[in-house]
Amino acid sequence: MRDYLKWHEAYDDPASDLSWRLRQVQAYIRSALDQMAGQGTVLSLCAGDGRDVLQVLAERDDSSRIQTMLLELHPVLAQRAREFATASGLANVTVRTVDAGNSTAYAGSVPADLVIMIGIFGNISDDDVRRTIMTAPQLCRPGATLLWSRATGPDDGNSLVRSALPAAGFVELDYREFDSGEEERAALGSARYDGPPQPLITGQQLFTFGR
Repeated sequence: MRDYLKWHEAYDDPASDLSWRLRQVQAYIRSALDQMAGQGTVLSLCAGDGRDVLQVLAERDDSSRIQTMLLELHPVLAQRAREFATASGLANVTVRTVDAGNSTAYAGSVPADLVIMIGIFGNISDDDVRRTIMTAPQLCRPGATLLWSRATGPDDGNSLVRSALPAAGFVELDYREFDSGEEERAALGSARYDGPPQPLITGQQLFTFGR
């Protein structure tokens, strides 16, 4: 498996694909939070150290109205997220050290108004991508925003994601790629769930990281 602690070091390079993705994701998060009326809920899968959503919450005067759940299996990254939340005074942030690939991990935290699936689809099989997207309505409140990412490549794997989302009841809001000049480029998108409420079915294995 990839060394995810070392992988996070790419954030320190402002010109890296990872830094570009972080800036774009945070812009999406700000927009989604601005559009939430009253109390809101955020769910982040495979959240890493949570810097994408936590840094945005830390800069907002209204962060107390947002209940945030971060799911991260790596214990060191999960602890970093907890420490940042505590240091920033974010009392409504919960970090669970659990496998977000199993639907049981979401019990008590869904449906959410903003669901963040960043850094997942490029690390799992196409079958798992399809399964995760078809299960995503169980995580979303009607009208919720879903954020996702997957690097481009020779097989154009993002066409799979973008075609699977409408089949699951989502409407694409935005899609963008990092113009790095390389064949494989960072890319991400946002979508809105326009389907009906769906109950969470626990005990499902949605995905397993392959790297």
